[in-house]
Amino acid sequence: MPFDVDTYLRVLGHRGPAAPTLETLRELHHRHLVAFPYDSALNTGRGTALWAGVDIDRDAAFDEIVLGGRGGVCYELNGLFRILLAELGFEVGVFGAGIRQMDGSFGPDLEHVFNHARIGGALFLVDVGFVGPSYLEPLRVTEEVQPQHGSRFRVVARDGHRVVERSGRAGPWQAVYRFRDRPRDLAEWQVPSAELEAFARALAGAGILVRGRSFATGQRVLIGKRLLTVDDGHETVRVLTDPAEHERVVAEILRPAAEAGSAR
Repeated sequence: MPFDVDTYLRVLGHRGPAAPTLETLRELHHRHLVAFPYDSALNTGRGTALWAGVDIDRDAAFDEIVLGGRGGVCYELNGLFRILLAELGFEVGVFGAGIRQMDGSFGPDLEHVFNHARIGGALFLVDVGFVGPSYLEPLRVTEEVQPQHGSRFRVVARDGHRVVERSGRAGPWQAVYRFRDRPRDLAEWQVPSAELEAFARALAGAGILVRGRSFATGQRVLIGKRLLTVDDGHETVRVLTDPAEHERVVAEILRPAAEAGSAR
């Protein structure tokens, strides 16, 4: 089925006004994260060409994800959402980000594909394609602290980048990812990059699958067998050593959007 705004909104469970306002953006952003999971297993077999499909086929992606119920990776989920927002009249564009790694370093600037929107002169980060933990609602680009569902966020300037930082109810501020404050063109991801290729090879060599999904007050992030849950700003971590439990959690995270809607 071709991309269809009304069907998209219906799958998201959005019944209210769809005018291009901050209230609408907040509602749709949160609902999208609840409806559609992130699933890095989709990159299996892509080798170093992880970003080859960054300029998505809107109809095919809509059919497979919104109607078909499968998960997506960053450029698919954010690409679909960007198209939806543009159709609704929002002023939207693309950013690229380097995600904070376990050792505190950052990945390449084009590692992650996400969106931004301008509303009333203010710039907001819009990201429904990041596994988390991260913001459930659009994040204004400001160093002011922004509370969301028990967590706190801010966007600080550092070393020529903007850095999204997050803090739960306890613990220090930690970087989520960094980005350069300039719009990107999807064609930039098609330029051969030794840095991106090396990063993709490292990911493939690690062989760790990452899945994640949001719910009304938080997120579940499954990295290999390590399950991180953020609920109302409280974080818990468990290692799923029982194969049956691991399989069950994967199934819960990847369940179809129709079943996930009740969690919003």
